[in-house]
Amino acid sequence: MSQTDQTVSASQKDQITSGNHVRRNEDIALDLLKFVASTTNILRTTSPSTGFTAPATQKPEDQVTLLLDLYSRCLSTIQGE
Repeated sequence: MSQTDQTVSASQKDQITSGNHVRRNEDIALDLLKFVASTTNILRTTSPSTGFTAPATQKPEDQVTLLLDLYSRCLSTIQGE
């Protein structure tokens, strides 16, 4: 390999750094989402039991919408917006 092949230009370093930064924020936001969802029992499902059971409070579509909204809030918090 020649030295020019091993050299990374400044613009390439910026692209690599910014790409990692965006991915890192997404990972942190996902971890924050998991933490918030688990500690607040957002998606807690009732276990099947004999006898009377209350109807589900949320449809699966509503749960997905809730998680996507929570993820976008987590991501904007991490990004400082």
